[in-house]
Amino acid sequence: MAQSQGWVRRYFKAFCKGFFVAVPVAVTFLDRVACVARVEGASMQPSLNPGGSQSSDVVLLNHWKVRNFEVQRGDVVSLVSPKNPEQKIIKRVIALEGDIVKTMGHKNRYVKVPRGHIWVEGDHHGHSFDSNSFGPVSLGLLHAHATHILWPPERWQKLESVLPPERSPVQSEEDCLQGSP
Repeated sequence: MAQSQGWVRRYFKAFCKGFFVAVPVAVTFLDRVACVARVEGASMQPSLNPGGSQSSDVVLLNHWKVRNFEVQRGDVVSLVSPKNPEQKIIKRVIALEGDIVKTMGHKNRYVKVPRGHIWVEGDHHGHSFDSNSFGPVSLGLLHAHATHILWPPERWQKLESVLPPERSPVQSEEDCLQGSP
């Protein structure tokens, strides 16, 4: 009887040591390095959730990549919603600070992205709550860079940082004046 209690005690002690080491390591990893998230909605179709409401892609979110706010045009990023801080949204970076972007439904036809901000849009225009609704987004709201689709298995792939050609930033302020009606 005493031997079985000793075995149980040793097992419990080893379990506790492992638990109290593993949990902080896992929490730190998920908070600072990477995590996974399910993408809901149609705003990023066809890149994400191409099957519509019957499927939800699960993506790998790399926190490490955005730790210094280093994003490029075309990157798919997760960010805190400027309108609801309890919600995270996933969008494509269209323009960086200093770029001039031709908007789609924003109150101004052209917007120069201010310092410390980015312009983000969903791939499914008209079905996306994005910078065309709320304007440029502070880099401080960046959460992670979406790098891979992990689920469903038939969609496993690396997410490419591709900027649709029609969404390239305007080259200069003169182009804005020439392009406006």
